[in-house]
Parts: sequence; C-alpha cells; structure tokens
Amino acid sequence: MRETLHSVRGLTRTYRTGADPVHALRGVDLELFAGELVALLGPSGSGKSTLLNLLGGLDRPDGGEIRFRGEDLARLDERSLALYRRRHVGFVFQFYNLIPSLTARENVELACDGAARPIAAADALHLVGLSSRMDHFPGQLSGGEQQRAAVARAIAKRPEILLCDEPTGAVDSTTGVQVLEAIERCSLELGALTVLVTHNSAIAAMAERVLSLVDGRIAQARRNALRRRAREISW
Repeated sequence: MRETLHSVRGLTRTYRTGADPVHALRGVDLELFAGELVALLGPSGSGKSTLLNLLGGLDRPDGGEIRFRGEDLARLDERSLALYRRRHVGFVFQFYNLIPSLTARENVELACDGAARPIAAADALHLVGLSSRMDHFPGQLSGGEQQRAAVARAIAKRPEILLCDEPTGAVDSTTGVQVLEAIERCSLELGALTVLVTHNSAIAAMAERVLSLVDGRIAQARRNALRRRAREISW
C-alpha cells in the first residue's frame, strides 16, 4: 500500500473580480499517494492551477481540509507553510523563471539552499539531459532546455511532491515531449508524487490517474489502463 500524502476534503476557494465572486473550487475531495503520477485535466478556468497552488502551500483555501500526512495545511502559520514548501515540494511552472544572470548550474544550486538532502546540481541537470549545457546562461538555452533546467531546479532538493503547472504550455510539441520525458524520468527515479496540470488529454495519457476538473469540481476520476510513455505522446 502506498502512503497517503495528501487527503483533501470539501476544499473550496473563491476569488473576487470586482464585485463578482469567482468560485475556483467548489468542494473538492481527493487523495494523493506517494510515488504516483497524477494528471489534473480540464479547460482553462476549471480550477486546476488553484488546486495545485493549494497542494503546494502557495495559497490557502476558504473552506475544507487539505492534509499532508495528517496535518492541515490551512491551519499552518506562514513560517510553517514556508518550511513545508522548502522541505517537501518542487514546482515547475509554465514559464521557466530562471535567473538570467546565473548559469543553469547556478540556478539549480540556488534552489538547493537549505535543502536537507539535495541532489548535486550537475546530477540533477544530467537527469534531465542537460549535462553539456549546465554552464550556459538561460539566454543561451532554447525554450525546451530552459524548461528542463527548471525541472532540474525543482527536483534538486529531492522533493517528495513535484507539482507541474502546464509545463509544456510555452514550448512546441516536439520540445514539450522532451520536457515530459524529463518529468517522467524524475518521477520514476526519485519516486516523488508528481501532479501534472494540463488541458491536453494526450498528455494525461502518461499518468497513472486522471482527475478531470469542470467548474471547480472533480467531474471524473479514472485510471489509465494502459499508460503511454512520454516519447509516445504527440499533439
């Protein structure tokens, strides 16, 4: 039996745009387990990124529980929430957010500051296929290489949870497959719970489980009977 890392019950989150409330999440229930790869699938505005931000401790819910190993993240103070992010979570966003004045290696090393058991920056970059580019600056890297460097940065602190928000959204499909291969390899070799936000059903085929969100609710949860490898995906 896999360990339950996250247990979510009745999770709600509402934003305001002017006078009008936007109900991003409307009572989400789910469980996430150590070592699995889960896709959050749905159109823009369905609540995928909001749910990811709550799982990562970047935002707080308005209602419900979001427990990590039994501890409710919503009840943590800001310092404890920051420690949760630093010790347990790696983030990969749609846009790379690399520091342009630092090399790929230096970007990864900076992310490891304070990590309990980090992976050497060179090893993390090797894991994503960037051994020959680690001493290049972001401006010298292609979009796909920058995103793979961002994956290396996320996994270098050896997180238990890897959260990826539309990681192929800013690259073409061929380059996107390379990014997905890097995420897939990290998931397999590091054993992190990997949650992948996407609006693309082709990408969701590489996940063990697919949670489909519609209007802030999980409309469907299914297991892929036959998972596809990242290199087999095209869109």
